[in-house]
Amino acid sequence: MLKQFFIICSGADTDILETCSKGEQNKYAGIGATVFFTAVMAFIASGYALYTVFDNLFAAIFFGLVWGLLIFNLDRFIVSTIKKRDRFSSELLQATPRIILAVIIAIVISKPLELKIFEKEIDQVLLEQKNALTLANQSQIAEQYTPTITALQNEITGLRKAIDTKEAEVNQLYNIYIAEAEGTAGTKRLGKGPVYKEKREKHDALLAELQQLKTENKAKIVALETQIVELKGNYDTQVASTQPVINNFDGLMARINALGKLPWLPSFFIFLLFLAIETSPIIAKLLSPKSQYDYKLEDLETAVKTNVLQNKNQRDILIKTDHVINDRIYKDIESEDELYTYKRKKARELMQLQADAFYKHQKNAL
Repeated sequence: MLKQFFIICSGADTDILETCSKGEQNKYAGIGATVFFTAVMAFIASGYALYTVFDNLFAAIFFGLVWGLLIFNLDRFIVSTIKKRDRFSSELLQATPRIILAVIIAIVISKPLELKIFEKEIDQVLLEQKNALTLANQSQIAEQYTPTITALQNEITGLRKAIDTKEAEVNQLYNIYIAEAEGTAGTKRLGKGPVYKEKREKHDALLAELQQLKTENKAKIVALETQIVELKGNYDTQVASTQPVINNFDGLMARINALGKLPWLPSFFIFLLFLAIETSPIIAKLLSPKSQYDYKLEDLETAVKTNVLQNKNQRDILIKTDHVINDRIYKDIESEDELYTYKRKKARELMQLQADAFYKHQKNAL
């Protein structure tokens, strides 16, 4: 039962193969097994690849099954259409397009399995890429907010510096009028004289200005600090909202690119393995000598071709003979007086009917 299934997978004519030897049947059963297991590997590979895309097990199984059946049908078609010829060069020429197609199929099948085999190494590469993308994303977002925050911070620094400057002036006036009262500077008279009062009033006025400046600048500083907090909050929000995009940077294309950054030799050997599996039925048919099955298949095809050519030749002769007979019949009828008299009578009746119809039409028009 299993042998018969693999023979069907090989695309061979089962009716012809049943009349061949057991060795011939085993050869085509082996070819069919290769075709079948290649399709199974294609199903597994495409299922994994599609799972990384859809992240849904049922969708991956469904589309993987469709892809596996497609590869099975292609491989079966490729193997079944290769016919043994009398010359190896003719066989190689007809097999070349099929070998190219087999190479393409091997690449498509091997790549998803490479992604699975080197999954840990690919995850490490993706982690490094995600970290680099995170830093780059934060830097790009910071470029939108940093200039504004820096300008606000400089403005706050200017307001605080204005307070410090005014406060230094007040302290200086304070020291001056105290020194005047103690008699250590100014008029150097001990006591609170007119000069002391003048300097004290000037100090008090500047102190009032300082208090007002502190009140105004502190309100401005609070407002500016609030803007800075809002900008930093917006920055954190934007970073948090864009981070999931980076975290999900592990799709099929990202993994293929990450695989390309790994050493190429292991991937190349895996590709060669699948290439050998995919092309083995074709190579086996090319290298094997013309066997019993090939002779019987050629005999059947030649018989069909000969029968078709004979039928076509007979139809051509039949048409040619029919034309000759028809020419002779019409030539003999051409000289008969009876046919001439009959046709003359009918022509006369037709011309009379036309004349009557023309007369009626003209009469109605008047």
